[in-house]
Amino acid sequence: MMSITRYPAASRRAAIGIVHLGLGAFHRAHQAVYLERYRQRSGDDAWGICSANLRGNVALVDGLAAAGHRYHVAEYTDSENVALREIGTIEETLFSGRDAGGQWGRDLDALLERMAASETRIVTLTVTEKGYFLNPASGELLSDDPMIAADIAEPSRPRTAPGMLVEALARRRAQGVAPFTVLCCDNMPDNGRRTRNAVVQLAARRDPELATWIEREVAFPCSMVDRIVPAMTERDAARLAELGVADAQAVACEAFSQWVVEDSFPQGRPYWEADGVEMVDDVAPFETMKLRLLNGSHSLLAYLGALDGIATVAEAVARDDLRALLHHYMHREAAPTLSLPAGTDLSGYAASLLARFGNDSLQHRLQQIAMDGSQKLPQRWLQGAVAQRQAGAALPATALGLAAWIRYAAGHDLRGNRVEVSDPLAARFADCHARHGGDPAALIDAFMAMDDVVPPALAADAAFAADVLDAYRRLTDDGLAAALARVTHA
Repeated sequence: MMSITRYPAASRRAAIGIVHLGLGAFHRAHQAVYLERYRQRSGDDAWGICSANLRGNVALVDGLAAAGHRYHVAEYTDSENVALREIGTIEETLFSGRDAGGQWGRDLDALLERMAASETRIVTLTVTEKGYFLNPASGELLSDDPMIAADIAEPSRPRTAPGMLVEALARRRAQGVAPFTVLCCDNMPDNGRRTRNAVVQLAARRDPELATWIEREVAFPCSMVDRIVPAMTERDAARLAELGVADAQAVACEAFSQWVVEDSFPQGRPYWEADGVEMVDDVAPFETMKLRLLNGSHSLLAYLGALDGIATVAEAVARDDLRALLHHYMHREAAPTLSLPAGTDLSGYAASLLARFGNDSLQHRLQQIAMDGSQKLPQRWLQGAVAQRQAGAALPATALGLAAWIRYAAGHDLRGNRVEVSDPLAARFADCHARHGGDPAALIDAFMAMDDVVPPALAADAAFAADVLDAYRRLTDDGLAAALARVTHA
């Protein structure tokens, strides 16, 4: 018998004080939930959200508008216990992407006007790692990318999140309006500083004085976000229908949620602390721990599991050999790279991650986690691997993960079934496999030479590259179980 706890949305409307770029499932299940809880507890109606979709289908934007900007979030503790929340803190939805006819920016003018308005005190973002258009290894702006090139050529009609921030801040500066705070909520190390880096570099291509003003006047606090929010499926919609919810904009997620934020908001902020947000001076220890333990483990499951035909995280972590791999990776390869927050119970945290991964009510698909590996792996595996290798540590799990990612990039699993390679560098991966697919040594060399993914110090590490090659051969010749045994029995 399903146990259901229901939480209705606040009935009153709120003034818009926050603009969010990236109207996706994670935003709707994380930041918007915290704001809804804050509003209901405090009665403060100054922090409604205007959320903009920068890409994807316009149907979500229009569907939320048609529903009065109300939707549901189903928070599953397990398959028998769910909290069903109605969320009403999003007050406006806009679309600034490319429509079915190829035209850009249906609501761009309204979005820029909203961002430039003095009432907007915070702009938040969840646009994924690739949405900042930074080289994952060096942090340099990808100025040759067609989207960034378009923003440089026509800065008043931006297509990217950095371009929108630059244009809105330029308008506020021209009007004598204090700048909003920019709060990145994407899974990147030093995400606030990386966001500042993208915005300042792009602004410098337009006006060096504007870039200097942004660097001096605009706050870019770092944050760490944590909640598993899988893509919605027909099964999820059917389960909600059984609960009496017919909502095309609904989101399903785990019950666990965490948000750690650097407390730097010159224009003010909600008093989130009472609603579970951790306001701190330094996010880095929390951020790195989560990226390398949770996200790094997720990526291991994604590539190794998908190659063996496993569909979901729960299915993957139910295998003893994959659980053993994660235990080895977290304790021996990731943990030594961390400066843990005071009082952290590493063993307890690792055990809690395995329990969360095993929540089969979520049906978190490995293919979703496998997307954009070139943007994710530097911070999840490779930067920590550099420090470990410099200390002389062996990294068999990381080497196997990298080998699995390279093999996954071929576009088919170990049984020959097609897998979708969704990555900004997918064409380059396909070319490498076409050229070197029959020569594993040349293939590994080609991937290791991708300096916009692999840090130079790791690429120059011949012993590590040899470990990746050995793992690749074992994986492709002997299969997943044999490759895992090599790591977990070592």
